[in-house]
Amino acid sequence: MLHLAETTNPWGGHSWVGDSPSALPLDNRPLYEPATGPGTTTSRGVCNKIFHSSLFDIGILRDTLLPSLTFHSGLSLIAYGAGRLTDRLETKDWLWPAGQVLNAWWSALGKRVICDGIPLYCSWAIIDRPQRLLLTGVTLWGSRLFWRIASRSVKRGTDDPRYEATKKQHGWSWNKALFTTYLPEAVFQSLITLPFTAPFRHVVGSDVPGPFATLSGAYAAVAEAVAVGLFSMGFALEVLADWQLDTFKEKEKSGQESPSAMCREGVWSIVRHPNYLGDMLVHLSFPLLLWSSNSLQPIHLLGPLTNYIFLRYVSGDKENEHCQARRYSTENVNKKIDFDKYRREENAFWPDKCQVSNKWTWIVVGAGVAGTLVEGLVTQLIA
Repeated sequence: MLHLAETTNPWGGHSWVGDSPSALPLDNRPLYEPATGPGTTTSRGVCNKIFHSSLFDIGILRDTLLPSLTFHSGLSLIAYGAGRLTDRLETKDWLWPAGQVLNAWWSALGKRVICDGIPLYCSWAIIDRPQRLLLTGVTLWGSRLFWRIASRSVKRGTDDPRYEATKKQHGWSWNKALFTTYLPEAVFQSLITLPFTAPFRHVVGSDVPGPFATLSGAYAAVAEAVAVGLFSMGFALEVLADWQLDTFKEKEKSGQESPSAMCREGVWSIVRHPNYLGDMLVHLSFPLLLWSSNSLQPIHLLGPLTNYIFLRYVSGDKENEHCQARRYSTENVNKKIDFDKYRREENAFWPDKCQVSNKWTWIVVGAGVAGTLVEGLVTQLIA
């Protein structure tokens, strides 16, 4: 039997020092469960310590939220320094996906290996299949978005037009940007990452019933399949939106499209911001995946909720359309007219009921089904 001694560490949570780290349990049961005997101290039972995850739990604040905020704030300081040095505010956009992916992997593996002293192979073995799917999804989403942002930035060679306009506003300065832009976004990222950081940092005992219905057997399998399908739909929507917009811009440059027209082809005929809708579907899939493994807690729902608020009211479609309207009004009046027409005819974020008859809606749904089938096939091949 592996005996572990509990210690504290500066990153929050608990560290475990054992006499035989290689003996850590390698099955897929939760890492911490109630002790089975008096005085027993093992990797599965630490004096019957059970951490309850609720919106008001001091534990979740100490071992997840504050460490995440520290993590993202540190990265924001680095991005701010790079932005100030290059006079490019878009460094915060480079950090947006990269910071979230890094936090997910730090919470899942980095913290356990470096701070808790658990060997890498044991740390990986502790992670069960739904959690591995979670990490895979976050990594796919973040890597694709990072590549998109970085490649456009390098190709453009200058700051994003939205931020060029922002920097010209009266009263804006780099001295203020740290406190008005970079650090506030670190707070948003800390909350958005909860579904893929809290499951690794804030452990709930398996005998503690959660507020959501417990799933097992076929119900759990269906929930997992729906989560993978939802992620695949969102991921496909983002990929298609970016590809179709780039194709439209190339046609515009070559004269095949009118310079006064808006891109309304493909998934851009479903909503005005299909990339943001895709991002939202991806983040909604994470709590659903946790539910399929009975790991979902109320605190995890703050992730997609915060992401929705950010996309809709802080730095997503609201900021983007405000910048477009201002730019078209001065640079291309005819495009401003088509833009206003587009806004009247299509919803910004959520599709209306008329999109049921849109073939691109069903192409995206088909991508979700295909993603579920591929994931199931891969699982069978590696099992």
